[in-house]
Amino acid sequence: MDYVNLGRTGLKVSRLCLGCMTYGEPDRGNHPWTLPESESRPFIKRAIDLGITFFDTADVYSDGSSEEIVGRALKEFARRDGIVLATKVHGRMHTDANGAGLSRKHIMAAIDASLKRLGTDHVDLYQIHRYDAETPIEETLEALHDVVKAGKARYIGASSMYAWQFCRALAVAERHGWTRFVSMQNHYNLLYREEEREMVALCRAEGVGMIPWSPLARGRLTRKPDETTGRAETDAFGKTLYTAFAQADGAVIDAVGAVAAERGLPRAQVALAWLLSKPGVTAPIVGASKPHHLDDAVAALSVTLSAEEIARLEAPYVPHAVAGFG
Repeated sequence: MDYVNLGRTGLKVSRLCLGCMTYGEPDRGNHPWTLPESESRPFIKRAIDLGITFFDTADVYSDGSSEEIVGRALKEFARRDGIVLATKVHGRMHTDANGAGLSRKHIMAAIDASLKRLGTDHVDLYQIHRYDAETPIEETLEALHDVVKAGKARYIGASSMYAWQFCRALAVAERHGWTRFVSMQNHYNLLYREEEREMVALCRAEGVGMIPWSPLARGRLTRKPDETTGRAETDAFGKTLYTAFAQADGAVIDAVGAVAAERGLPRAQVALAWLLSKPGVTAPIVGASKPHHLDDAVAALSVTLSAEEIARLEAPYVPHAVAGFG
């Protein structure tokens, strides 16, 4: 496993991050395809054995049960100082008027609730899950700054927003001397490259590490276009991301299949190797629900694509509508 700095910080993270949305009680929240605790723990243990030290979850995943499962597993399988634990705030956690968003009230309540579920006194990276247009960015940033100064988070990060929104947030934090975002968790893969228009360049210029989510496009880059899975059939959010451009995406998926066949590699390794080759990408957030998922992800670290192979993978792409901000 390789370890790199997250953006301009001194924080070392593994070159892959284990995304923990897959781990949660299926009867809690809106993800019926998640793995319950007994089935989740072996994946977290395997990730640690493979050298992965970076783990990402969110309070909203499976109504908080993802944080509970991850927290208990990490406490048993790893030293707290040896891992980088990340979670997120924004999603609705209860039906009250202040049960979601990025107000000071919700952030202060949410961090304490997350820490309790995770069984720790701090997280290493506390991220805003989405942009909140109903709350002044100044209010959000000052609250996050106070969370850091209280010792409840070491760094803060952002996710899925327009580049102008992120640029403004960075500028406001600098103007007030508040804690600055060090990472951007954005939607970026071979089927969705709209981040290359502005966000990628912004992050590189500002020294912000990118930790892309859905690097395999919800599994679409790992199989033929006409194949499906149980998760794909029940993943309502995933359908909003890719259904509209399914025909055009098929050509990209075919290109991945062709390069993978020539190399004698699984498609997942080719798609991840492409993303890992992109400047500014620190650690793709990979999910794992089958044993080979983690092995493929780690193996992708050793795959170097040629310039010709990268060009073939990128050539079929067509512009997409913005997706993943909701």
